[in-house]
Amino acid sequence: MAEKKYRHEFKYVSPEYILSAQQLRLSSILDVDSHAGSENTYSIRSIYFDDYFNTCYRENEDGTDPREKFRIRIYNCSTDRISLELKQKEHGMCHKISCPLSLEDCRTIMAGGIPDFDSKTPYLLKKLIMQMNMRALRPVVIVAYERVPFVYNDGNVRITFDRNIRSSSDIEGFFDPAVDFRPVLESGINMMEVKFDELLPDFINEALQTSRLQQTSFSKYYLCRKYNMEGTL
Repeated sequence: MAEKKYRHEFKYVSPEYILSAQQLRLSSILDVDSHAGSENTYSIRSIYFDDYFNTCYRENEDGTDPREKFRIRIYNCSTDRISLELKQKEHGMCHKISCPLSLEDCRTIMAGGIPDFDSKTPYLLKKLIMQMNMRALRPVVIVAYERVPFVYNDGNVRITFDRNIRSSSDIEGFFDPAVDFRPVLESGINMMEVKFDELLPDFINEALQTSRLQQTSFSKYYLCRKYNMEGTL
């Protein structure tokens, strides 16, 4: 089995005027991801899982190391590409495993059921099914936002600007473009993420240098669950 490759992942929650300036600066030195639409943007929705004790939420809050969480992800509300992903974090670095998820299995999970499996079922889906059976892991929140992605192949660098971060408890509305969401950050506040392998190239690092960026250790999942559970930002 190939060795896991962990990546650096830094998150910044900042006012939009700061992020807009950063995005303009990076647009002159980096390429926009080819998957982005005509306005260099695509929409992301993810269903996240947790158990009865809210273990994933508490581990994020406490900074537990290592930790992991499952999610189902789609783009632009489309059923064409549905991915099951497992995000793992260890020593401040991240690793992601993914596999395709059928629409049938996705709808079973959305409805509160547990999919069947056989010898052809991907390992990752079998792991989720096992945890759904053993830990009562269930879908708990939808996290949605619009993303502008920049990439640089050397060092596998990816810098994304995520806006209009919002949450919903209506799991069965995952594919519905009109499902109700609630914002989880104050108006005018958005997020930037910087992901890379071993080293961040100097010219990108220099472009990111500003004392006005506010780094955070909390994930979008945590922010959305915190709002759902406590009713406050």
